[in-house]
Amino acid sequence: MMTAIAVLPSSSTAAVETAPRARRWLAFSAVITASVMDLLDSTVMNVAAPGIRADLGGSYASLQWMAAGYTMALAVLLLVGGRLGDMVGRKQALLIGVGGFTVISFLCGLAVSSEMLIAARVVQGAFAAIMLPQGFGLARDLFDPDERAKAFGFFGPVMGLSAVVGPIIGGTLLDADLLGTGWRAIFLVNIPVGIFTFVVAAKCLPNTRPADGKISLDIPGLLIAGAGLVALVYPLVQGHEIGWPLWSKALLVASVPVLAGFGAYQSRRQRSGATPLIEPRLLRSRSYLSGVLFAVVFFGAMAGTFVLGMFLQVGLGYTPIHASLAMAPWAFGALIGSAVSGMAMQKYGRKLLHIGLALMAIGLTGLYGVLALTGLNVGHWDLVAPNLIGGAGMGMVFVPLFDIILGGVRDKEVGSATGMLGSLEQVGIALGIAVIGTIFMGKVADAEPATRSAAALDGTQTALLATVGGIALAFAVGFLLPKTARTGVEH
Repeated sequence: MMTAIAVLPSSSTAAVETAPRARRWLAFSAVITASVMDLLDSTVMNVAAPGIRADLGGSYASLQWMAAGYTMALAVLLLVGGRLGDMVGRKQALLIGVGGFTVISFLCGLAVSSEMLIAARVVQGAFAAIMLPQGFGLARDLFDPDERAKAFGFFGPVMGLSAVVGPIIGGTLLDADLLGTGWRAIFLVNIPVGIFTFVVAAKCLPNTRPADGKISLDIPGLLIAGAGLVALVYPLVQGHEIGWPLWSKALLVASVPVLAGFGAYQSRRQRSGATPLIEPRLLRSRSYLSGVLFAVVFFGAMAGTFVLGMFLQVGLGYTPIHASLAMAPWAFGALIGSAVSGMAMQKYGRKLLHIGLALMAIGLTGLYGVLALTGLNVGHWDLVAPNLIGGAGMGMVFVPLFDIILGGVRDKEVGSATGMLGSLEQVGIALGIAVIGTIFMGKVADAEPATRSAAALDGTQTALLATVGGIALAFAVGFLLPKTARTGVEH
C-alpha cells in the first residue's frame, strides 16, 4: 500500500549550518531511507499477517490492530511531529525518530504474543510520526533551489519503487526463514537499515537549532484528538468479534462530539494567543473540508489491497512470496500512474483525480469479475490486468492529490493544512483497514476450517464491492475540490 506523507514543518524558520556540498546527497540518503523504512513497514503487513497469527495466535481482529494501531499512532502524532522539529531542531528530531523506530522494530521482532506486537506497533508508529515530518525541511536545508528540485524529483520514484518491491522483499524474507526467524525478519531487517540511517544522519546532516520564539506542544489537544480517533476506530475493528455490545455502539457515536470538541478547542486556543495544532480557519473552508473527506475516503479505499493479499494466503494457500508477486502488478501500475500524473498535473488538475478513480473502480470491478468467474481456481495471471489498471488509477490520484486539496489554502496556512492532511491520510488508512478488514475477517472468522476458503472468497468479493462504493463516494466529493493544483508547494 502506497502512502503519501506530505508534512511540512511549521512556518517558523530554524537556523541552519550549511552542509558540505560533497556530503549533501549522502545526507539526503538518510532522509530517504527513513521514509522508506516507514513505507516498508506499512506494506509488509499485507503478506506477513497470516504467518504472524499462526505463530502468535490471537484473533483476526488482532491482525487488523497490528496495522491500524501503527497508522492511528502515526495519524495522531503527525499533528505535533513537525512542531517537535521546530522545538529541538530537525536533525535532532529525525535522530530521535530513527533511533526509537529502530529499537522498537527490534522489540516487534521479539514479540511473544499478539498483544505485545500490537503495543510495539503503536509505539513504532509514534516514532515514525517524529521521524517523517523532518524529511522535507531537512531537504530544504541541504540543497539550494536548483538542487532541491532534483532532490524532490528523485524522492518520488524511490518511494514508488519501494512500494513495488516492499511486499516482494517481505515475502522473500518470510519464505527464506533466515535463521528460523520467520515473520520476525520483516521487523529485524530494520535494525541494520536504521543503524545506517542514524549514523549517516548524525555525521552528515546539518545541525539545526530550535526556531526562535516560544513554541509549545498542545498536549490537551493531542489527547482530545487521540481519544476521538480511538473512539471511532476501536468499535469498527473489535465490534464484530465482541458481538457489538451497547457500549461499543455508544463509543462510536461519542467519537463525533469528541472530534467536534477538538475543533472547538483549537479555536479557543488560537483566540487565547497559543499555537493550535491545526489552523481553525481550515475547518470553515468548504474546499479544504471536501479535500479532507476525499482523502479519508480515498486512503480508506486503498486499504482494500490488504484484503486481496489476505485472500491469496488464507483462501488459496499462497506462500508470502507468491502472494507478493501476484500483487506486484498493482504496485507497478501505481508507479506508472504516478509518473503520468506527475507530468500532467498542472495541465489537467482535478480531472486526473476523476480519471484515476475511474480506473481504480474498473480494476477493482475487474478483480470482482475474475473471482466471480474463476472462484477458488483463480490463478495469479488472472489478476494481472485488473491489478495493473487499478494500480495505475491509484497512482494517478496519489501524486496530485495534496496539491489539488491545497489549491484554495493561503500560503501562511499551508504548513498546518499539510500536516492535518498527512494525519488524516493515516486516519483514512486505519478506518479502511477497520471497515474493509472487518467485512473480510467477519466472513472468515465465523467459518469452519473446511469452508474457510469459500468464506475468504465471499469476504473478498464483498470487500471489493464496498471498496468500489467508497471510490464512487470519493468521485462525487471530487467535484467540490479546487479545479487546479497549487503551485510552489514543496511536498
